[in-house]
Amino acid sequence: MGISKNSTMKSITKIYIDGEYVTPHSTEMLDLISPVTNEKVGEVRLGDEVDTNAAVVAAKRAFLTFSKTTKGERIGYLEKVRNAVIRHKQALADVMVEEYGGVRSFCTMVVENAVNDINAMIDTLKNTDLQKQIGHSRILLEPVGVVGIIIPWNMSNGFIVTKLSTSIAAGCTAVVKPSEMSAQQTEVMIQCFHEAGLPKGVVNFVNGLGNVVGAELTRNPGVNKIAFTGSTVVGKTIAKGAVDTMKRVTLELGGKSPNIILDDAKLEEAIPTAIGISFLNSGQACAAGTRLLVPQSKLKEVNAIAKKFVEGIKVGDPKFPDTMVGPMVSAKQYSRVQEYIKLGLEQGATLLVGGEGKPEGLEAGNFVKPTIFTNVKNDMRIAQEEIFGPVLSIIPYKDEEEAIALANDTTYGLCGYVSSGDKERAYRVAARIDAGRICINGMTHDSKVPFGGFKQSGIGREYGEFGLEAYLEPKALMEP
Repeated sequence: MGISKNSTMKSITKIYIDGEYVTPHSTEMLDLISPVTNEKVGEVRLGDEVDTNAAVVAAKRAFLTFSKTTKGERIGYLEKVRNAVIRHKQALADVMVEEYGGVRSFCTMVVENAVNDINAMIDTLKNTDLQKQIGHSRILLEPVGVVGIIIPWNMSNGFIVTKLSTSIAAGCTAVVKPSEMSAQQTEVMIQCFHEAGLPKGVVNFVNGLGNVVGAELTRNPGVNKIAFTGSTVVGKTIAKGAVDTMKRVTLELGGKSPNIILDDAKLEEAIPTAIGISFLNSGQACAAGTRLLVPQSKLKEVNAIAKKFVEGIKVGDPKFPDTMVGPMVSAKQYSRVQEYIKLGLEQGATLLVGGEGKPEGLEAGNFVKPTIFTNVKNDMRIAQEEIFGPVLSIIPYKDEEEAIALANDTTYGLCGYVSSGDKERAYRVAARIDAGRICINGMTHDSKVPFGGFKQSGIGREYGEFGLEAYLEPKALMEP
């Protein structure tokens, strides 16, 4: 398969606090492992509670003046961040491919979206009135304070840009805890923010473990808000910890998103598109449409199209532009996906394509065979639990009402998808899905449109005016 090996050993020994690259207090080192070869490619020195507190102190100090900046000044800083990201676009995409095995097309899209996110937040801030009049009262929208930003590995720099651009727009300061598995990606992103010349302490980065750095951010009284993207399990832990100091929280959590193919959809187009949505980021995406709901009467035709399409998918080295499915981020994640494939077989789902084990020629890395189960019942664990790998469940339905009921029969509610030859019909169905974002006839992204979950997929929204509001506190000035 022509898997290339990285001969350069990377050592990351600095974190970023108060505008400076500093050596962490902790001496703990973590190995960085290539998901393509499972060889060590580097190491990162982790921060601890002492480092985290130092970053919070710097952010609190910076907040005293940064919170008083004008909209124009914040827009100027955001423009500098955007320009730095644009300068490093290639490096940002390359390091995603190298570090966690994201396929080239996805990583390029993430970086482009990051630039769009900053532009959208600049535009949002320009059009947001931070002082309003309601009756005889004056309403001030003030920055919430120091924000603790906790980020997963699967789209690390994209999440960092989204949250930090919103934080800066609001006049907040921040401490970012990236995933410990994203140290190389974070290093490039730190360079972007450093080059932007933000005032010292406005943005700080501390590499470290979730139960160390993340836990300190959650309990530290100097932090006023937590913005987290990650699993529902961890999100619940953060929410419980944050309540002790009444921190505001924005939680963007897991998903088990339904994709309803209505009976008037063009299957030759809708099914390959649906599989692409399911295998987004090699299936390692909270927005992946991993439950494909199809008419019972068309199940045989759907199965034939799906099987043929998946058998033509290229799995392998994510560096190549035509690779659609790369490796899982770690051996642990590979094992998790394998357990779910085994579980699907045990619970009686029909294996259409893929299955257990690694694709031929890719035994060294964390590669999973793109897998589709069909005739899946919605109460099976593979249809209810987030797998985070290239595993799709095809679930047949009798009629439109049952399709909607099945779509909503989940503890999650992050995204949804509807395909139909009749756009208005698709909108009517989409409006009845309990999810924060529903796409019609494909997948799209809009950096001004709210993103976040119903039910156990999260609390709050990100992007645009809805995202900005979450970083602002309304203050009413009143007179008799």
